[in-house]
Amino acid sequence: MPIPAEERRQVRFGPFTVDFASRELSNGAGKIRLQGVPYQILEVLLKRPGEWVTRDELRQQLWPPDVFVDFDHSINTAIVKLRKALGDDADEPHYIETLLRHGYRFIAQVEETQPRGKATDSEKKRYGNVIVSVAVGLAVLLVAAGWLNYPWRRAAALTSKDTIVVTDFENKTGESVFDGTLRQALGVELEQSPFLNVLSDEKVNETLKKMGHPLSDRISIQIGRELCLRTGSKAMLTGSIARMGSQYVVSLGAIACGTGDNLAMEEGEAATRDDVLKTLSRASSRLRGKLGESLPSVQKFDVPVEATTSSLEALKYFSAGLAIRHKEGDAPSISFLKKAIEIDPDFPMAYSELALAYDNLREPSRALEYATKAYQLRDRATKEEKLNIAALYFNATGDLDKEIETYQLWAADYPNSAVPHANLGADFSMLGQNEKARIELEKALRLAPDVVNVYTGLAATYLYLGRLRDADDTFKEEQTHNLDDGGMREYIYYLAFLEGDVANMEQQIAWATGKPGDEDALLPIQSDTEAYYGRMAKARELSRRAVNSAVDADSKETAALWQVNAALREAEIGESDAALSDVNRALALSEGRDVKESAALALARAGDPSRARKLVTELVRDYPANTVLKLYWIPTIQAAIQLDKGDASGAIAQLDAAMPYELAEGLNLYPAYLRGQAYLAEHNGLAAAAEFQKLLDHPGVVANFITGSLAQFQIARAYAMAGKTDKAKAAYQRFLDLWKDADPRILILKQARVDGARLR
Repeated sequence: MPIPAEERRQVRFGPFTVDFASRELSNGAGKIRLQGVPYQILEVLLKRPGEWVTRDELRQQLWPPDVFVDFDHSINTAIVKLRKALGDDADEPHYIETLLRHGYRFIAQVEETQPRGKATDSEKKRYGNVIVSVAVGLAVLLVAAGWLNYPWRRAAALTSKDTIVVTDFENKTGESVFDGTLRQALGVELEQSPFLNVLSDEKVNETLKKMGHPLSDRISIQIGRELCLRTGSKAMLTGSIARMGSQYVVSLGAIACGTGDNLAMEEGEAATRDDVLKTLSRASSRLRGKLGESLPSVQKFDVPVEATTSSLEALKYFSAGLAIRHKEGDAPSISFLKKAIEIDPDFPMAYSELALAYDNLREPSRALEYATKAYQLRDRATKEEKLNIAALYFNATGDLDKEIETYQLWAADYPNSAVPHANLGADFSMLGQNEKARIELEKALRLAPDVVNVYTGLAATYLYLGRLRDADDTFKEEQTHNLDDGGMREYIYYLAFLEGDVANMEQQIAWATGKPGDEDALLPIQSDTEAYYGRMAKARELSRRAVNSAVDADSKETAALWQVNAALREAEIGESDAALSDVNRALALSEGRDVKESAALALARAGDPSRARKLVTELVRDYPANTVLKLYWIPTIQAAIQLDKGDASGAIAQLDAAMPYELAEGLNLYPAYLRGQAYLAEHNGLAAAAEFQKLLDHPGVVANFITGSLAQFQIARAYAMAGKTDKAKAAYQRFLDLWKDADPRILILKQARVDGARLR
């Protein structure tokens, strides 16, 4: 019986050939012994070149459900044997790429080589004659048409390292719904490609400023050409839409910036206005292929924009929201994004961008609401959008493990994208893994030297690492690119604080004054500085202004965060009544996750452990997947509760879980501070001093929070307890110098003066 054609298929990659019928691997030197599971894995990968195949998929395909083996060990062993047969390197693969704990993909070009059947000699001769005849006839026709003498010159296609500029569409229809909308739609189509690099909106805006153009200007072909040349881009993508009777004609073109050569052109017709997005999607897919992207890549990364939203009106508001965000910030963009989902309630990226806006505005509960809706609709998005939606959802739920895994997948599929590396940096900072964060953020900056958040994140990481000069250099580089936002200003303030540059601190506060979203972010930072030096009356006034500013901006959750931050400061200086009052006001404004976390800690520190335990129970129930809650907040709050009831050893035991994450962003080394107090309660002065010293050794992590100055007082107590009188006296003096202008009635200040005097 003859073998069916589909079973006679052969494929080739590099020097290797695989025959699926005989299940043989060979190269130019002969057959290579590869059997069993290693061969089966190779066959699975070859049938899905360029795609990730998960370990779970391999398990399901290779072993029946009733077979019990050590799948992980078997797959690992098989991959090692397969790589050995191919001479492949796991660290620098040519054939099989690994994504740790996820799966594998075949990255080499795969070609089908064996014909469906073998031709006889007479058939070969006949085929050859036909081919010659056709070629001769075609040449005659071309000469007759004058084509062989035409000076036709097509420029070379793009490479994966080339950047392209997308201009605004020329709208010849007179219908305003297409203005700005089609450029956004084309951007969605192109940005899902791992091959093409679209010039970022940040870089476009930066360059337009240098060119003297308002950011509201249309990017015409003329402006696009100048943008292209100034940014060193390779090509400019242009588009137009026109009416032809009742139909619409969509045209796309790619032009080489330097020479003006036409690289590629595409055109399509839409029967109605509702079909325009579908036509644009098809034309852009064909254009991608003409620009050099491989067919498998186009097919794999090709979700039409109409799947995301079929509404031109919704897309128009979405596009306007993103444009306003780039020009004015997150808060003004929200109404446009909400209008987009009002028009199209199934628009996943509009929900996702709302989640991002609220996250940036410190409204985590609202961010979670919109991120959840986006996640439910993620199947309507492109592949890169799906990754973005999933990452934002896991960020909103606090599941850092899944968020990190998502960004690693993103980085693997889109090696030219800075986004996953920048966000991996943020995630590692949240886990206190600041050196890992630095590596990822430096990668992101190399890929996107024009994105403000990358500079800000890297500079912040340098602060956490104590590399103040590097942080300063990063801020200066950021400003040379004309990039500026409130987040950058916050960290410039922190750097100025660490360097004792009061004038610069005041400059940042002045910049934020009167700006919604920025003012209420900088005011609480300044209030922390006043509290750091014991000037509590000023600190309370600034906190009050910050809370009111946030409430006026309809950001009650943000206002609650500023209020509960004030409560923590009051608790640490022994003002329990004031702390409890601040907690009550905060929870009246919002019972969001972040508010409850800080409120529970403040309650425990202020002597109300029962309410603290109640909030912990609610947090564990409502946020079971939250990584930072489990690793940091719960152990820290439980330790504070143990300290309140006098169980120092119990507090130390609770804090063991938080120790690997103490250097996390924004957490002020609270576990070390509490651990030091527990050791003081156990009369272990030297152990206590070592814990308080951590706060002094990492000023970039503690920044201007009050525990940073109180650590000087606590370390003085610890040295006095250990009989280290000289060190104790020096520490008391440093604390008193810091608090030389402090409010005189603070109990800790009075105690420090009395204790210091005893040592003289």
